[in-house]
Amino acid sequence: MKKIIIILIPIVLFLAVITQVAQAQSISIPQISIGGNEIDEPEEVATTLKIVFILTILTVAPSILVMMTSFTRIMIVFSFLRQAMHTQQSPSNQILAGMALFLTFYIMSPVWNDINDNALKPYLAEEISYDIAFEKAKSPIRDFMLKQTREKDLALLITLSKGKRPNSSEEIPFTTILPAFMISEVTTAFSIGFILFLPFLIIDMVIACVLLSMGMMMLPPIMVSLPFKLLLFVLVDGWNLLIGSVVKSFH
Repeated sequence: MKKIIIILIPIVLFLAVITQVAQAQSISIPQISIGGNEIDEPEEVATTLKIVFILTILTVAPSILVMMTSFTRIMIVFSFLRQAMHTQQSPSNQILAGMALFLTFYIMSPVWNDINDNALKPYLAEEISYDIAFEKAKSPIRDFMLKQTREKDLALLITLSKGKRPNSSEEIPFTTILPAFMISEVTTAFSIGFILFLPFLIIDMVIACVLLSMGMMMLPPIMVSLPFKLLLFVLVDGWNLLIGSVVKSFH
């Protein structure tokens, strides 16, 4: 009880001091209000709609980052690596997501530089209109996704759409390229994950056979194989090989 009283006394004194300061000074709090006024000019309507569109894009920005960039493949590969090594939550999800995010910035930097030079800067300098800037910004992302999309997945989505068969890649709608790109990214990530699993699976099988032959059936093989997996991964410079292979898979 005495300990609780000792803890509460500084808190009460602190609140009393804040109350006296608030009474001695008149603190002004800004008022925030949202309202609408009548618009007479069509240009003002167009500007308002553009602002609403930009705010909508910002709300779905994380989904765009996942769907239209290299983030999906990198994150799935990192998850497969952690499961293959049986390191539980090490590295943590925050670390893996951070690594995947910065690798995505590195891989997508040529695309974003192209958008910045040909679409964003001319639009901010009022050299091109919004529609032209949007088309020029969409083109590099479209080319990147088409380059990473398998023809089989693209043909599947074109067939399922039951629309007119395009004669060239320029005629393929963006709504068809995006899901085909996602399917290709997941397929490629699973293929890399399977290759990652093989050496660690061999170590698990060898350790399990050795423990079984020694009659140590009560000892979990994962506990014994984990140091050998870490040793193998460190000796072959695993992070360097893995990240190098993942980045090169986009070129």
